[in-house]
Amino acid sequence: RYTFKNKRVVPEADLCIYEAHIGISSPEGRVATFKEFTQNMLPMIKDLGYNAVQLMAVMEHAYYASFGYQVTSFFAPSSRYGEPDDLRELIDTAHGLGIAVFLDVVHSHACNNVEDGLNQFDGTDHCYFHEGGRGRHELWNSRLFNYGHHEVTRFLLSNLRYWIEEFGFDGFRFDGVTSMMYKHHGIAYGFSGHYDEYFTGNTDEEAVVYLMLANYMCHKLYPGFVTIAEDVSGMPALCRSVSEGGVGFDYRLTMSVPDMWIKMLKETRDEDWDMVQIAHQLTNRRYQERAITYCESHDQALVGDKTLAFWLMDKEMYTHMSDMSPLTPIVDRGLALHKMIRLVTCGLGGEGYLTFEGNEFGHPEWLDFPREGNGSSFHYARR
Repeated sequence: RYTFKNKRVVPEADLCIYEAHIGISSPEGRVATFKEFTQNMLPMIKDLGYNAVQLMAVMEHAYYASFGYQVTSFFAPSSRYGEPDDLRELIDTAHGLGIAVFLDVVHSHACNNVEDGLNQFDGTDHCYFHEGGRGRHELWNSRLFNYGHHEVTRFLLSNLRYWIEEFGFDGFRFDGVTSMMYKHHGIAYGFSGHYDEYFTGNTDEEAVVYLMLANYMCHKLYPGFVTIAEDVSGMPALCRSVSEGGVGFDYRLTMSVPDMWIKMLKETRDEDWDMVQIAHQLTNRRYQERAITYCESHDQALVGDKTLAFWLMDKEMYTHMSDMSPLTPIVDRGLALHKMIRLVTCGLGGEGYLTFEGNEFGHPEWLDFPREGNGSSFHYARR
């Protein structure tokens, strides 16, 4: 068993997060490993000035193309990246570099698989999940936890402690918080931020209580621990302490910001950009609730979408990015706006900043994991 050499890192107040996926962290067309990430990626992340790394797709998942969001085994790091001790070494090495390590936690749903997942674990429809339609997510084809059962709450809370105590993680990014907190899961529902949209019968109060318990436990047992909510609803007091009546998260992700930039690049001429509206969107968040802002994350890099760099420069990224080729107006404009968009977002958007690996230098390609539709190719599943 690996012996840790460095103390756990207390994340800095000004977070600069590098969101990464272990498997794609290689230029080669294959699944990269924990050890390769430790040797090749961590020094680069440190050199770039990031003080935290957020790891996706660590919890074991059978379907690689799910991006790690169809978890089959909650108490196991994915075997496709190497041994559990390799993950411990990665985290310990990051701590030695002064980098905090966050885990992308998926407690919003579970894989629908029966043979290798929690579904029908005891032969029934409702061991860990709601039975019937309430226990199924119609868009994700997955099972939804019954947070009102004490056994389920104990299972999930012990799972959080497992990742902290066994591997030394310094924070969690909770995935799918909006789906957890509302019975409609945010499907076909638009949030304006008005208080009438919350606690009107659509809120899953049992899920909210679970999140309060999870945040209280993490902060009480592990001082300095960081929790981040992926929430698009703007739930009031989501990022206020449990003692104040809040849900207890330290930060929420500003999920509307990348949507704003993509919409502007698609629909608005440069000379028509409304700087007042941009500033309003970047500063429009709950009073005294901290946020992690970003221009693009893994969501904007998935197949079918485009990175900001590709929206700005499109096919000329392949022909006119070299010093050996002439600088075209499209590339000149693209490089300038790529920097300015990041500058203004980082300056106004929140109390922390995040980028997805490859996007810091404007990686042109989308991400497409090996699947039947692309001939099981790894060509676009690498960075």
